[in-house]
Amino acid sequence: MQEEEPYQRTSMGWPLRRAETLERRRPMLVIISDLHLSDGTSGATIPPGAFHLLAERLEELALRASCRADGGYRPIERIDLLLLGDVLDVIRSVRWLSQPVRPWDDPHSVQFFQAVSSITDEVLRHNETALSVFRRLARDGAISIPPADRVSRPAATEERHAVPVKIHYMVGNHDWFFHLPGENYNRLRQRVVSAMGLCNAPGAPFPHDPREDGLILDMQRRHKVLARHGDLFDPLNYEGVRDASSLGDAIVVELVNRFSVEVEREMGDDLPAELIAGFRELDNVRPTLLAPVWIDGLLERTCPLPSQRQEVKRIWDRMADQFLDLAFVRARDTWSPVDAVDALQSALKFSRRVSLRWASSIVEWLHSLRGADDGSYYRHALAEQDFRNRRAKHIIYGHTHHPEAVALDASYADEHVLNQVYFNSGTWRRVHNPTRLAPDEHEFVACDTMTYLAFYQGDERSGRPYETWTGTLGVERARLRTHRVDAGEPSHATGQSVPASNLFRAGPHFAASPAASPPPAGAQ
Repeated sequence: MQEEEPYQRTSMGWPLRRAETLERRRPMLVIISDLHLSDGTSGATIPPGAFHLLAERLEELALRASCRADGGYRPIERIDLLLLGDVLDVIRSVRWLSQPVRPWDDPHSVQFFQAVSSITDEVLRHNETALSVFRRLARDGAISIPPADRVSRPAATEERHAVPVKIHYMVGNHDWFFHLPGENYNRLRQRVVSAMGLCNAPGAPFPHDPREDGLILDMQRRHKVLARHGDLFDPLNYEGVRDASSLGDAIVVELVNRFSVEVEREMGDDLPAELIAGFRELDNVRPTLLAPVWIDGLLERTCPLPSQRQEVKRIWDRMADQFLDLAFVRARDTWSPVDAVDALQSALKFSRRVSLRWASSIVEWLHSLRGADDGSYYRHALAEQDFRNRRAKHIIYGHTHHPEAVALDASYADEHVLNQVYFNSGTWRRVHNPTRLAPDEHEFVACDTMTYLAFYQGDERSGRPYETWTGTLGVERARLRTHRVDAGEPSHATGQSVPASNLFRAGPHFAASPAASPPPAGAQ
């Protein structure tokens, strides 16, 4: 008897894995995104210890999910772990600068594939410790919880109930190469599948849209979620098709990465070590177009010589001119109703800086490209078909690196309520956030962040539909030698008390109301 083929052709042209229609398990779904594991040639990635922490958290989540709404304990049978794009970061490699091709060249040329293949291999090698955690999770027995006893309680026994983990990979704008079809890319995907313990079929492109993969689509439908990376809502990082490069790739490769190499080559022996180390963090700044703002603040803090600061800015402006002169960039001069090239000149170049509100004007322009007034993507979730037809209770994007949960709608029908919520899955990466008190000083505070989302079915987790967690690990910068060139605040005389802050002239919003105040002295 001939076996049934495990793949079928879809209307989109990709081989589609058949949904596990005979699978009666109701697995818990966990989503993480934006790990940006690089080859080590650019900014720091999340430490390998974070992945051991992930394994511990998955075991805790499995134990919680096994506690049912009726008060009983019944172990769950599986965990689906969805990696929602920008996991292996092929774009963020200085090695592109020594290649004869760039990400916007022909993706099916021999030289292009060799560049992508070699960088991917270096990413896998550099992150072997972290990726080994994924491989262990994919093996039965890595996650285990107590079995249930006869009265539906966790059994006090050394025997453990193994909870298999199925790991699924969807692509974003930094790993879109794994979405390319062809035998060469199939072999590359096979190496990725083996290195990470994925359940993706290496003979098919890793999906960018959930409809491109039967198992992922079935998994999302069972959980009533719609999850995608979210880059298709960012005009700088998506231009209508995921099998092609974008302006965002060129900014990272030809400006951010090239600048750090060039400034070290020209001035590395003369600049403070703290400044050089800071330049290597450029790609951890979000949004990326705030890179010159970061440079400006870094120079003020670490470089005492005005002549050196000006020379570094001239190098950046020269790199920006070369970037803007690329044929790939010039061809996109009319890609948007706004003049993108002129806007990029104002955003990127120190010599075109037009106001003290440089940072905020850059951010406002980026929002305007999406037709929004802030950085949240929840408005795009409102337009999703699965939201509008109420097929999905939860819409999940990554890409922005800013975790959030936004209530979208509460629908009432037949005495039931459908609560629909938008989530962003944040990042597992170092993030440099601009300070709020004095934004014109271009100060940033760094932290390592980790976000994961868990979605339950039926009576799992005592009937709760989901939970989200975000952790931040502070980055100690006190040991770095800094030099402030601003005048600073006048100091108080020795022994004189420091006056109270005058920031809050009125009482806090939670102060007692007048009606609740005690009566004046002598009142009856």
